[in-house]
Amino acid sequence: MSPQLTVCTLVKSESLARSLSQILTDNRYILQAATSESDFFDMIEQYKHQIDCLVLEDNDSLQRVLQQLSKQGTLLPVVILLKVSQDISCHGTTNNSPTPTPTNNSSSAQTHHLFHSAEVRLALSQLPELSSFIDKAIAQFVSLSPASSLPHISTTAEIVTELSNWSFLLQQQRRLSEKLKERLGYLGVYYKRNPLFFLRNLPPSERQQLLENLKSEYRQIVLKYFSQDNTLNQRIDNFVDKVFFADISVSRIVEIHMELMEEFSKQLKLEGRSEEILLDYRLTLIDVIAHLGEMYRRSIPRES
Repeated sequence: MSPQLTVCTLVKSESLARSLSQILTDNRYILQAATSESDFFDMIEQYKHQIDCLVLEDNDSLQRVLQQLSKQGTLLPVVILLKVSQDISCHGTTNNSPTPTPTNNSSSAQTHHLFHSAEVRLALSQLPELSSFIDKAIAQFVSLSPASSLPHISTTAEIVTELSNWSFLLQQQRRLSEKLKERLGYLGVYYKRNPLFFLRNLPPSERQQLLENLKSEYRQIVLKYFSQDNTLNQRIDNFVDKVFFADISVSRIVEIHMELMEEFSKQLKLEGRSEEILLDYRLTLIDVIAHLGEMYRRSIPRES
């Protein structure tokens, strides 16, 4: 698997296309650029299982393109390049930082997802920071829940279609997780973390959402820990990766564990069952912390 990231772009503005070509033309990226919808979907068809991120210009055809991708079940990380008017309204004069602007901010206008809930929006004034936005789009996509990203289903035909879409999403998430690990490796990853994405530096709404997502993932790890689920190690690895890149402390993980055990304890009491079984899940906490410790041990360069 190539450690390079394959980025597929669809922009009609010649000047913007040139800028993207300059930014994405280095050893880190393989650029597939399209200026028309037909060329774009031809590339999607050809490279569907190799594309790591989409970069799309917000223009009159954007909604149509995203609807077609959704209809095909082609869910991929995406960075949406905002119009100049949106650039001003979203970032104004009070925000000069290069922090990516995801769609889950407090503003009601920004809570509307055009494609899926892991999409990232980029102001044109922040175009030089595109690489960071691509990284964030991929990181958010890897943790995207199928249930939260796909529309409501009711009929049998829709269920069959959505199950196929979920399968594609999960395949893409696993592929990207493995690719990011290979691209970054372990040695030196510590210094590749972006402080903008650290838990303590996120806006309150994003901080809360990240913690809720981590708690949900940890719940699934706990529920499957003593089962024969072959995905357990991958689940733990994905959880630890997010904790690591968000610079979350071990004490916070312990808090998540204790909160979850308290919830389980209340449920067991209501059912009249013993709480002793919860003691076994101390192994889950130890396992996760051990994974995180190994991540730090292998990633921090040793002094010569």
